Amino acid sequence: MDLLNTLVDKGLRRELPTREEALAVLATSDDELLDVVAAAGKVRRQWFGRRVKLNYLVNLKSGLCPEDCSYCSQRLGSKAEILKYTWLKPDEASKAAAAGVAGGAKRVCLVASGRGPTDRDVDRVSKTIEAIKDRHEDVEVCACLGLLSEGQAERLKSAGADAYNHNLNTSEATYGDITTTHTYADRVDTVQQAQAAGLSACSGLIAGMGESDADLVDVVFSLRELDPDSVPVNFLIPMEGTPLAEEWHLTPQRCLRILAMVRFVCPDAEVRLAGGREVHLRSLQPLALHLVNSIFLGDYLTSEGQAGQTDLDMIADAGFEVEGSGTTTLPGHRVPAAEGGCGSHGGGCAPCGDAPETAAEGAPSGAEASSARTDLVAVRRRGAGTDIAPNA
Repeated sequence: MDLLNTLVDKGLRRELPTREEALAVLATSDDELLDVVAAAGKVRRQWFGRRVKLNYLVNLKSGLCPEDCSYCSQRLGSKAEILKYTWLKPDEASKAAAAGVAGGAKRVCLVASGRGPTDRDVDRVSKTIEAIKDRHEDVEVCACLGLLSEGQAERLKSAGADAYNHNLNTSEATYGDITTTHTYADRVDTVQQAQAAGLSACSGLIAGMGESDADLVDVVFSLRELDPDSVPVNFLIPMEGTPLAEEWHLTPQRCLRILAMVRFVCPDAEVRLAGGREVHLRSLQPLALHLVNSIFLGDYLTSEGQAGQTDLDMIADAGFEVEGSGTTTLPGHRVPAAEGGCGSHGGGCAPCGDAPETAAEGAPSGAEASSARTDLVAVRRRGAGTDIAPNA
């Protein structure tokens, strides 16, 4: 396909596709799917070889959130029967993180429900970061605490945080349909605060909330403009007790097309296969590894993932390798000069990793719609906040 050849050439040069090209990826047929995966896979291997970075979530504080994000089981008014608990102590969080590190995780993501942290909360998380770093000196720590106030990003950086996550989730045009208690602009501001403080920015999206193809392209183009180092792609987990519990629009094939589009638009960013992969990709998860270079290991915030060993087996069986702690994830031009990279997003340096390899818009149609698979959604009952061993 001329489209795919064009997109591969642009991806190898880190050139932005046109909106029409991005939309065309989402409109490809199932007969073309393996060609789409193969093309995006060339771009993935150019910048990241066959490495897969493992990340591990620790939910520091579960439930009881005052925000009304429709997709979230921890939202205000949620009737989802999830675990609810207040802040884990630093030693409890460090112990939870250790399970993920033992399973091969290179990054630990510390998440807390709520609109944003108070200064006391930042102190608490700072002590948790220090406890984890004392135990695992080389592990990366990413904080995800909601909207940041002035100076908080700098304090997290000083405490040893490496990154900050705050997702855009959906397009600016449809954001108000999903959340009313804060704005899209609030989210953009927090990502920019993290970047200004020298934290590696992590910001992504949630697909499957009833959005159109145009919405998906809009949010991914916005992410490209923000230029986060990591782009997590979540697929909505329609949890019972949330407003979006009936939103079952995704098929494995559509998920792969979305991931391919993200890779073409953000060719040299760490694209992470995040929440919902087991629910929506199912047996096609290994194909997604040709598009992404990062996944979460084990369970999520309030739902269970597949067993950590199953993740490791999947990576090995698909011919990929787990990225070690001594390897820099990002290509050299994305790494600050102080950390051994060239520090230039303008390019001109060789990538880290392997050598280079030379429809109409709208919500999914009935043919694309997936029947509800509520049997695949399991509420997390183990790990952080419980006495049961975590899944890692």
